Amino acid sequence: MKTAERPVLILGSGSDIARAIAHEFAQKGHPVQLAARDPEKLERDRADLALRSQAEVTAHHFDALETAGFEAFLDGLPAMPHIVVSAIGFMGEQEENTRDPALAGRVIASNFTGPALMLEAVARRLAELDVDTAVIGISSVAGDRGRAKNYVYGAAKAGFSEYLSGLRQKYARTRVHVMTVKPGFVKTAMTEGMDLPGALTTTPEALAPKILTALARRRMVYYDLKWWLVMAIIKMVPERIFSRMKF
Repeated sequence: MKTAERPVLILGSGSDIARAIAHEFAQKGHPVQLAARDPEKLERDRADLALRSQAEVTAHHFDALETAGFEAFLDGLPAMPHIVVSAIGFMGEQEENTRDPALAGRVIASNFTGPALMLEAVARRLAELDVDTAVIGISSVAGDRGRAKNYVYGAAKAGFSEYLSGLRQKYARTRVHVMTVKPGFVKTAMTEGMDLPGALTTTPEALAPKILTALARRRMVYYDLKWWLVMAIIKMVPERIFSRMKF
């Protein structure tokens, strides 16, 4: 099978970042499988992507919180994908997350538990294929150090990043490549209304081709260079000082 013919599954395909990634793969000729919860929005995205790319695009209902249905979901795909991208995520409001256990649980399940368990099932199946395959998890720099403004979301992303790290080591001697993507600030519907610094903020359309380039180079963890420097500095700040900082 030619590289451009390798099927790509996009989990959480309704997000702005997911749509941009799907567009990049479709433009390169990959068959794309979109997976999300909202059936009407899912069909609109499928039709739009198929029209703009001329690629084969299929739509599949998927809910990251319904973990018992993961195996059946994979069984129902038209073809086993060779590349699987998890762009699943839900932030919520920090103050609400800390006051409502159910909402905090949703944040953790949406950003960590659900995606991690799904990619575990995916990687197990990919390892059985006699081709080069890839798992891409969209995590966040928010998981690199806990901040008062978003530590529920950040803790979930930290867990997801560590899970991907373990998955990567587990399959290091196979043809399954596991890549973690840690974007910084991205202008999306999820960050709408936030006061984002222009110099450190990107767009889904600018981020997506960089992710594909990082995959082609078999990067294990992808940071934008600016964010790699920022987080390297932040992680060096002693906890006694960091706990008193306001940002």
